Amino acid sequence: MNQKQSISHVISNQSSSQQKNCRTRLIAVLDCTRFLLMQGLSSRGHDESKESLNKENLIELLNWYAAHRKKINEVLFINAPGNDQMTSPSIHKDLVNWCAVETIMSMINEMGDSLFSILIDESRDNSIKEQITVVLRLCHIADTCAHSLKDAIDAIFSTHGLSLSSLRGQGYDGTSNMSGEFNGLKALILRENLCVMYIHCFAHQLQLTVVSVALRNVMLSDLFNMLAIIVNLVDASCKRINALRTSYRVEILERLNIDELSGGTGQFQEMSLACSGDTRWSSHLKTVTRFISMFNAIIDVLENISEDSISLQQKLMAVRQMDTMQDFQFVFSLHFMFEILAITDDLSQALQKKNQNIQNAMRLLKLCKYALQNMRDSGWDTLLSKVI
Repeated sequence: MNQKQSISHVISNQSSSQQKNCRTRLIAVLDCTRFLLMQGLSSRGHDESKESLNKENLIELLNWYAAHRKKINEVLFINAPGNDQMTSPSIHKDLVNWCAVETIMSMINEMGDSLFSILIDESRDNSIKEQITVVLRLCHIADTCAHSLKDAIDAIFSTHGLSLSSLRGQGYDGTSNMSGEFNGLKALILRENLCVMYIHCFAHQLQLTVVSVALRNVMLSDLFNMLAIIVNLVDASCKRINALRTSYRVEILERLNIDELSGGTGQFQEMSLACSGDTRWSSHLKTVTRFISMFNAIIDVLENISEDSISLQQKLMAVRQMDTMQDFQFVFSLHFMFEILAITDDLSQALQKKNQNIQNAMRLLKLCKYALQNMRDSGWDTLLSKVI
């Protein structure tokens, strides 16, 4: 009701120096925000009060920036008006959103009238909200049926001025609401544009197929189950991880002193055990490789658990896993899978390259099959010698 207290009146009556200071303050906060975004770092903290010893990245970075730039220091924090600090969570959230808008607009302008494709996948955040990543952003969608997804895509296309007629590719997983022949999202888009080719994530599909086929073998299924149990047991605490690394380091130093190993730059880096994942390429090879490298160190940690653990259940489990690891079948299976995965990993890495063509991929597949057949025909003696 009081016009003199309106925002427009206050802004219009600001002096040029106030406007200049406000702009300098805004640019400083925006520069720090851009830096955090580019590095993928969190910005806000749980305690950003004056008494806090660590106010998290944004405030701490602004403090560092102000300490090194007198011009910035003159307009930030205590030198800024109380209602124009530019550091509140709501202001920073607005700045991040506008950074996203500018980034999207830059991408769209660079794309121009070119043809494009969309990739859609589902994920869950800490609040168990379903999210759909559609080309440029995350959409919070409660109902993930095909029609709801299509409406979300139409809304995004309309917002950013994209045309469905320029769409040429669509990539989803194999669920019915995505790739269904009649009522899936794929079918809904094809009804409006017949030129949109549907492509399933073949790399993901191949990895799942390889894992599924391998686990049908009882010996290999038992091996990976045992590896998962041992990894979870040894990596259950920081104390055990440190003990594992210490034991591994001592073993490496002893073998270097007796010239059993040759040193070199980048060799024998500090590491820990790794869990394998059904959808992650090379994760099984990474697990097996580290297990072989740290075999004796793992035995030492399990022995310590069996002697020092307070829990009787963990003691029994550690003893059981030590007996399993020293069984011939376990050791043979471990080296057997290492040889196979080492061969197939070269193929999997090659198939993931962006510049790969189908002819070269088929040639690599033939080489992989030849290597596996050669191992089947003449590689058993070498494998047995490693185990023994």
